[in-house]
Amino acid sequence: MYKIQSTEKMKRIMGEYFLSLESGEKKVAWCTSVGPAELLRSFGFEVYFPENHGALLGATRTAMDYIPEAIKCGYSGHVCSYTTSDIGSYLKGDTPLKTHYGLQGHPKPDIIAYNTNQCREVEDWFTFFANEFKCPIVGIHPPRHLDEITQDEIDLVVKQFKKIIPVCEEVSGNKFNEDKFKEVVKRSKDATLLWQKVLRTSSADTPPISFFDGTIHMGPIVVLRGTETAIDYYSTLLNELEENIANGQGFIKNPRTRIFWEGMPIWGKIRMMSDLFTSNGAAVVASTYCSSWIFDKFDENDPWESTARAYTEIFINRSEKAKMKMLSDWFKEYNIDGIVYHDTKTCFNNSNAKFGMPQRLKESSGIPALVIEGDLCDLRFFSEGQSITKIETFLEQIEESKVYN
Repeated sequence: MYKIQSTEKMKRIMGEYFLSLESGEKKVAWCTSVGPAELLRSFGFEVYFPENHGALLGATRTAMDYIPEAIKCGYSGHVCSYTTSDIGSYLKGDTPLKTHYGLQGHPKPDIIAYNTNQCREVEDWFTFFANEFKCPIVGIHPPRHLDEITQDEIDLVVKQFKKIIPVCEEVSGNKFNEDKFKEVVKRSKDATLLWQKVLRTSSADTPPISFFDGTIHMGPIVVLRGTETAIDYYSTLLNELEENIANGQGFIKNPRTRIFWEGMPIWGKIRMMSDLFTSNGAAVVASTYCSSWIFDKFDENDPWESTARAYTEIFINRSEKAKMKMLSDWFKEYNIDGIVYHDTKTCFNNSNAKFGMPQRLKESSGIPALVIEGDLCDLRFFSEGQSITKIETFLEQIEESKVYN
């Protein structure tokens, strides 16, 4: 059975990261997953990412134990299930962080920072915790849904970044040091470029890593971005995957179809979905989700503008026209035969199947599309039987079209 050996190293460094949050050696900043982590780290904060906790709640299938607690407080069961499960976990005083990593609970924040480049929900979500912990909260609100990101937008976001500095100085007790900021940006750039190379290995005829593998191995690029630990890990992982390609080893030999996954993972069904595709001779080789942590515009020589641009031009923050262009380019890079859109019921911003994109992109690219309904954490919105039937039929249709063409 094919196995990525670096997985054990990844588990170890993730465990060490979580334990560091309660060590008391550094003050703790909470941050959105594509937020200003580099700036926070330059002040010496340990950085915690609640979205990572949301993914853990989904993957361990404990989210539904906690979502009702948030609903009691007035949060709709139809808003982001990361938000409702995370808040519910806190209210119930329970979390997989206890059993998996030995933490006492949610790490106590000294400051909270968010960026609404993903969605507006993060502001409401993080404000709840700022009120609970009575700590300062700072936010960045970049322009959204643009075809192109111009200098005007970048200047606006840079100004918002710089407004965070006085609050970080007061909470951390450290003055802002641009050289330290540059160093962190450089480490983030090095790690994210390695992550990009890791993902690109799946363009090989025998791909060594799938989308489903990527959702696991992306942990360090999310929570340890800006550290030497992330650089070291992705160097190790990349070397292993490149060696596997050279030896003709991968998670599937000569896949009959190559699939692109658009949208969020269905965290509680990662293994099931992975087995479903591979058992049908299909390789899910690329995704918008795992590519969300490729910030190839980072430049330590221009840390302000480059980080502002990197965090503003991400896929989720762009117009449909820009998204379609990015998807078309990925189709060519990974030799894609079909795309599966996950219509995530509680993550409206990360669902691109609601306004006709699948039909328009199929017409322009020729790549057939399938839409499945589900959710990132709330499995009440996912029908396993129906999804299996739809996916297997879709894969059969792609194979038949190849024969007749």
